[in-house]
Amino acid sequence: MNVLTGHIETITIKGSLSLVRVLVDQIPLTAIVIDTPETAPYLEPGNQIKVIFKETEVIVGKGTAHQISLQNRLIGHVQSIESGELLSRLVIDTQAGQVISVITANAVEQLALTVGSEVTAMVKTNEIMVSQ
Repeated sequence: MNVLTGHIETITIKGSLSLVRVLVDQIPLTAIVIDTPETAPYLEPGNQIKVIFKETEVIVGKGTAHQISLQNRLIGHVQSIESGELLSRLVIDTQAGQVISVITANAVEQLALTVGSEVTAMVKTNEIMVSQ
């Protein structure tokens, strides 16, 4: 699991859902959670919070210019690549901390990723969990 620490910037509530915007070292990340400040008191602006997401949910794009709907973007450089026959594990250094991504070995080859490549690690809003 990837675990980053940040502070809640804003919360938008609609019914029993909350869209939580977290700043991790000034990088905004959003998560949609099935909780509100009434059901989860830690969901308050200013509170420190953990942002958690699976390695298999991290999409990797080479470079930084991507016109897609994913809003959670962490720009960094590939620190290491462990490639197997089918899957590869990338460790990406970002301003927010290390992010690990598991993608296909074929994708690493198609993108011509190497140690030092500039990449954007992206995670869908509904794939991020938050915790105290």
